[in-house]
Amino acid sequence: MARTETKTAILADGLRYKSKVSGSPFAAAVSFGGATMSCFFCGKHRPRTLLATRKVLGKSQAVCSPSCKALDESTGS
Repeated sequence: MARTETKTAILADGLRYKSKVSGSPFAAAVSFGGATMSCFFCGKHRPRTLLATRKVLGKSQAVCSPSCKALDESTGS
């Protein structure tokens, strides 16, 4: 059952939506392991199983594992 595509329109003042699609493009997964996160380097949303945590500028960040380029080549994205 597919949803009907709703177009988003912004009013002339640029601050409010006339109509907006409800929900998130990143649907909540049933299990924690099925959820997605964005890579700190490339910004693409990937399943948590394809991400690793690395220290970047003193903080732990989720990044593609083994690398963004390798994942793009293997998944064809």
